[in-house]
Amino acid sequence: MSNSESPDGPPSFEDAFRGDDVEQRIYGTILQTREPTTASAIANVADCDSKTARKYLGWFSELGIVTRHDGHPATYERNDAYFEWRRINQLAADHSVEDLQQHVRELSSRIEEYEDTYGAPTPAAVDAVATAESSDDRTIDDVYGDLGDWATAIKERTRYERARQQRASTETEQVSG
Repeated sequence: MSNSESPDGPPSFEDAFRGDDVEQRIYGTILQTREPTTASAIANVADCDSKTARKYLGWFSELGIVTRHDGHPATYERNDAYFEWRRINQLAADHSVEDLQQHVRELSSRIEEYEDTYGAPTPAAVDAVATAESSDDRTIDDVYGDLGDWATAIKERTRYERARQQRASTETEQVSG
């Protein structure tokens, strides 16, 4: 361990999976994969045998964590829909219906402020360069920062609303069941 690393902190970037078992190394590798990748390439990054990587990738595919693309050789990629589903389930489990609704309200207010500020229904409808050039108080970085935050708020509001609906449905089932 280098002097700059704490024993409780994350491992260095160069050895991100140090100390993890092979399943965790493969899982961590697939989380970082942005395009369909072969089992042998994943095994190389995870520092394991290709056969072992295929075994775990098959299991992850059955669980929906990865998507397997048939071909010669087969490739695997992270299933973003699985992680979205997992995030919504976690929000529903961690928050009450009231807390989730409050988050939806706060995010909706923030979104409305951006719509009013930029006179547009979505961040994609804003010409960032023209907006920054016509503004005395907003730089291009400010505008891009706002547009990124606005887009994030829209996505988060959708997540919180889906979690609220899920939580409300679960509570209704428990009351009637």
